[in-house]
Amino acid sequence: MALKKIGILYGRERSFPSAFIEKVNSKNEKDILAEAVTIDKVIQGQASEYAVIIDRISQDVPFYRAYLKNAALTGTAVINNPFWWSADEKFFNNCLATKIDVAVPKTVLLPSKELPDDTIDESFANLAYPLDWDHIFNYVGFPAYMKPFAGGGWKNVYRLENTADFFEKYDETQQLVMLLQEEIVFEEYYRCYCIGGKYVRIMSYEPRNPHHLRYAANFNPSSAKLKLMEDVVLRINQYLGYDFNTVELAFRNGVPYAIDFCNPAPDADLKSVGQENFDWVVETAATYAIERAKEQKADKDNLTWGEYVKRSAAGKKLY
Repeated sequence: MALKKIGILYGRERSFPSAFIEKVNSKNEKDILAEAVTIDKVIQGQASEYAVIIDRISQDVPFYRAYLKNAALTGTAVINNPFWWSADEKFFNNCLATKIDVAVPKTVLLPSKELPDDTIDESFANLAYPLDWDHIFNYVGFPAYMKPFAGGGWKNVYRLENTADFFEKYDETQQLVMLLQEEIVFEEYYRCYCIGGKYVRIMSYEPRNPHHLRYAANFNPSSAKLKLMEDVVLRINQYLGYDFNTVELAFRNGVPYAIDFCNPAPDADLKSVGQENFDWVVETAATYAIERAKEQKADKDNLTWGEYVKRSAAGKKLY
């Protein structure tokens, strides 16, 4: 059997990539080696040297995203699927959730406040002006949150008290396409890792705490609540097709609302997630990457495709 390399592509983070590489190699799997990805050239249609690549940075580096698509085309199992990741965003996630029995906050999509580059007023001939603000505000209610539809962590996220507050903050968003979303006043909140569409880690989380203390929450969910959360997390990730993702769940009146579940390069830093969670992520990611390396076949499509895409391609009922 030829050597199969597992590569990890990353940016400024250090604790997870180095621990992941060490963990894979410590397992001493025959003909499997993990290392940091090295790119010295990208030539169309030429295979990469990796059976598997874990992607932690291409959302910020378009060059890497194009490299990963070429690698996937030539047989690399890329975690996460770069084609789906390129197509997905948070508003679609919410739309899909409404069809697969996952509770989500009431959410509306908003056009950018400023015209995108290379457009003029006439580019928006199909967009009514003004929007039906009364209907939008009555539907979502206040307080509400406004955030970019494509993600970006906690950047450009606003909590809004009323319509005047909304318009003041909306003026600051420039060319960002935004979401206006109902506030879920929660009793408990959880951040859940999902790896491989089958491994789930449920972590108490308090988003109202300072960043370094968010995993310091001490909720004590029952076994029934844990099972409910696991079912929701698996359903979301299996439909979206993510191999590595986190789902945030806020409980209101006993119902888990999926607040944010488009996190295909979620925080895995030791200092923020804590030792126990970090150890689980490293161990589980290593186990899963080795599974994918063993299954990988050269010149085949080794990507994960979610139920939504697979059912669409097969002409089946989507939900």
